[in-house]
Amino acid sequence: DGATFSEAIDPFTVNNVNYTLTDTVTGIVAPGTVAYADGNMIYYPLNGLAYSTNYTVRIKGGQSGFKDLAGNAMVDDFVIRWTTSANPDTIAPTVTTVKPADLANEVPVNTLVSATFSEAMDPLTMNNANFTIAGVAGLVSFDAPSNTASFKPAINLAENTTYTATVSTGVRDMAGNALASNKVWRFTTFAPVVIIPPPIIPSVNLGTASTYGTFGGTAGMTNMGTLTLINGNIGTTATGTTSITGYHDTGGDIYTETGSNMGAVNGLIHTCTTSTVGPTSASVSAPKCALATQARLDAQTAYLFLAAKPPGANPGANLAGKTLAPGVYTAPSGSFQIEGGNLTLDAQGDANAQFIFQMATTLTVGGPGAAFPQSIVLAGGAQAKNVFWQVGSFATINAGGGGTMAGTIISQAGVSFSTAGNVSIVTLNGRAMSLGASVTLVNTVINVP
Repeated sequence: DGATFSEAIDPFTVNNVNYTLTDTVTGIVAPGTVAYADGNMIYYPLNGLAYSTNYTVRIKGGQSGFKDLAGNAMVDDFVIRWTTSANPDTIAPTVTTVKPADLANEVPVNTLVSATFSEAMDPLTMNNANFTIAGVAGLVSFDAPSNTASFKPAINLAENTTYTATVSTGVRDMAGNALASNKVWRFTTFAPVVIIPPPIIPSVNLGTASTYGTFGGTAGMTNMGTLTLINGNIGTTATGTTSITGYHDTGGDIYTETGSNMGAVNGLIHTCTTSTVGPTSASVSAPKCALATQARLDAQTAYLFLAAKPPGANPGANLAGKTLAPGVYTAPSGSFQIEGGNLTLDAQGDANAQFIFQMATTLTVGGPGAAFPQSIVLAGGAQAKNVFWQVGSFATINAGGGGTMAGTIISQAGVSFSTAGNVSIVTLNGRAMSLGASVTLVNTVINVP
């Protein structure tokens, strides 16, 4: 600290009485020595000043204060205050979370590898030199709000392979502190699974339900959007006048359509209620109600047949990235999901080969999260008409829209495709049937095989 005067000062007035440095809050004097030369005075604290502390400098005026060489005194005290800098950050940052987790297995081959830090980091140090996956080319990015660096491989990782990820001591926080040591973790991608269970005999018989693209059980059916197209019949045994909304068929019946909710049925709507406009608007069609009732009974018979088959192979709860041969597959914990990749069904050249999936509770296709649609890929002559999903409760198909599903879904408690507001079309080559609760479609195309 110091001061510069307008003229030469009487050196005998330069002392620790006329120049003081004190803690503004406590009034404690910061001891030091005063030096003077050529109109400039410098104060040397004996000890380092405290961080983040406000100090007061007082240069004393008046007859007992500073004077020039002619003996003229400063008129008044000169006072200034200032605050020292904050305590510098010397603590090394740490990596708090990594994804995939260390020693994780069954990691999707399209995974994004990331590391989250304990504090704000210098983005210029987040690069391919400091964040690597051994043997993998990719792009490193950094999200400052979440303090997360991500490594996106240039191509999908290899299946059934262990990878080593490293964040080196080259990364630094905003104060320049480096990691204390390299952060290293390993993970293994999923292995392709080809399971060959015994052949399925006899085949599944849908009866009169085979002509329906969707069946809303005893509750009804709802369409949202203008892109829904059902290439087949639809039906329900519901009797409420609002149990069917957003559909019209080739017979002239319209069920509560609006400008934003219009679904085309390239077949007939068989139901036990009346339409809004059309041939069945005046009264319930007894023949159509009888057809719907029989179709529900046939769907229920098929469901019970599928559920009664002996438990099959256990492919794991998540079917993503797997290639399955014909057979019966039973969900190990009651639910199947296809999240993080597509499912391939390989008939191995047999066009009549069947695939049956049994689950006590739910079926979820799409994800992780709502934004990633997944699909069923049919290979080796596999046909959608020979794929069956027996769902104990509810089926959710590509909630974010998009993707292609295959097979006949028979659920106890409802089916939904996409989510209101999504315009990306979900395609089902098969059937969506619920025995009890309703079926909801959002911009969905169904092709009855």
